[in-house]
Amino acid sequence: MSVDLPNNKSDGALDTAKNKTREHARNLWHIVSRYTRIEDVTTTSQPHKQPERKQLYSNTFISALSVIPYLLVLLFGLSFFWDFDGLTSTVWGRPLQFEGLLKILSVSGLIGFLTNWLAITMLFKPAQKRPILGHGLIPAQKNRIAYRLAQAVSEDLINPEIIKRKITESNIIGRYRQLSTRYIKSIIDDPEFRKDIKQWVVQYVDEMIADPEIRAALAKRILTQIEEALHNKSFEKIAFKTYTFVKGQEMQAIIEEALVQIPTSVESGLDKLDDLLDQLPQKIDKNSDTIEDIVTTLLYKLINQLNVHALVEENLRSYDEQHISNIIRSATNEQLRYIQYLGAILGVIGGFVIWEPLLSVIVLTGLSVVLLVLDQLLYKYAADS
Repeated sequence: MSVDLPNNKSDGALDTAKNKTREHARNLWHIVSRYTRIEDVTTTSQPHKQPERKQLYSNTFISALSVIPYLLVLLFGLSFFWDFDGLTSTVWGRPLQFEGLLKILSVSGLIGFLTNWLAITMLFKPAQKRPILGHGLIPAQKNRIAYRLAQAVSEDLINPEIIKRKITESNIIGRYRQLSTRYIKSIIDDPEFRKDIKQWVVQYVDEMIADPEIRAALAKRILTQIEEALHNKSFEKIAFKTYTFVKGQEMQAIIEEALVQIPTSVESGLDKLDDLLDQLPQKIDKNSDTIEDIVTTLLYKLINQLNVHALVEENLRSYDEQHISNIIRSATNEQLRYIQYLGAILGVIGGFVIWEPLLSVIVLTGLSVVLLVLDQLLYKYAADS
């Protein structure tokens, strides 16, 4: 018996059918989820280890250098009580006056150390702008640093062209397609998976067809499409009406009777689902080039939408000034300490030049030549070995 539905009821039945379809789609997703583990498809890459910090200077060496500022302060204090008072000597016939040398060396060394310390400190502090002390160079230029770093990253390190080249060189899409095919085969070969899929199909069809309103709405939709298809075909339209007259039923009722038989037909035809599942991996392999081309095209479109510059710059701008400073200091702290102590050593050397310019320049020139030659010999020896 047919159910004649007005348009609004027909639309409501179709909405009900859509809702049930969505519900069954969720059930299908749950079934698939039970048998899939995405970690079986993805290959776990080894995490990148942080490069070991190169010990340019041993801790013992740095510790020894750290004593220099304290030693200079001690010598400066000592110079007020004793500073080679009245001590003289002769070198190459040239008289040398040692009196006051201790104060010259200690003050020059402290100036060298303090100027380097102040310069390095001014790079990072104050982190927040102060009325008198001003603002550290790096915190003050945080936005400019973020822009420059983002520019360097997006132009030289990570950009769409580099990403595309790496994808092509690594053949990652092809490898994942092969992994996915093997993984799909392992799932569809599982008898329990096939059983659950068949049961889902039967339940879905049964529930949809068992609802009289849904069945009537489907029949009405089918009938409308048939009539539209026969709109300009007079002979077929006559044959269509003749068939309904002979059957003694309205066409909608005939369609509804046919729909009632669908669940039985589906159950008897589910064996073909096994053949379809068996052929699925072969079909994927057969169309592997097309699949890879489609995935590659979609991936390239996604990459082209990726604004690396904006992403890096936005993240860096979100850091506070202190965090930016800490990043730089953590990577260069050892070198910065060495530079501070080196300033003290250079200051002491400058003190010798102030005390006795000609003799100091001669000695320093000789030492520099010796050090350069020794460095070249050691470098050549290391390269040959």
